[in-house]
Amino acid sequence: MSPQLCFFVSIAFSTIAWGIVTARYIWPVLRLQPRAQALRPLFVLHSFRFIGLAFLVPGVVSPDLPSAFAHSAAYGDIIAATLALLSLASLRSGAGIFIAWVFNLWGSADLLNAFYRANHDGLLAGQLGAAYFIPTLVVPVLLITHGLVFGIFLQPQNESVVHERGHAA
Repeated sequence: MSPQLCFFVSIAFSTIAWGIVTARYIWPVLRLQPRAQALRPLFVLHSFRFIGLAFLVPGVVSPDLPSAFAHSAAYGDIIAATLALLSLASLRSGAGIFIAWVFNLWGSADLLNAFYRANHDGLLAGQLGAAYFIPTLVVPVLLITHGLVFGIFLQPQNESVVHERGHAA
């Protein structure tokens, strides 16, 4: 199997596996929680997106990694991580919900842009070096959890759940 095909198969299997984990174990719990409580673990997960800075570290990635891809992915991720932390810190305020929307829109667009840039710039799987695990393991769960954040924002708030648990969303 070619390295490029291994790369795409890895992304596909990771997306399927994370989708199963999410559908069976994560969403059933989060959908019943008040908004702020449900969003908190997702924002904590996304605070680890600083790992995208690995695309800028010589020796971690190939010197042949397209710089347009590397810079876009790295800086997009650090902005997303910062927005996730700001969302987490301000979640209970009206501004926090706005920041959380900005985070989720930015973070989703950043990941989709990385796929576009990789294709546009002719990225080869071997150019990722040790950072190979980012698009094959981390990106699928990030995309799925962005979907969860949208789902949490778009579902009606069940006032009885909010008041029973003593949390205001």
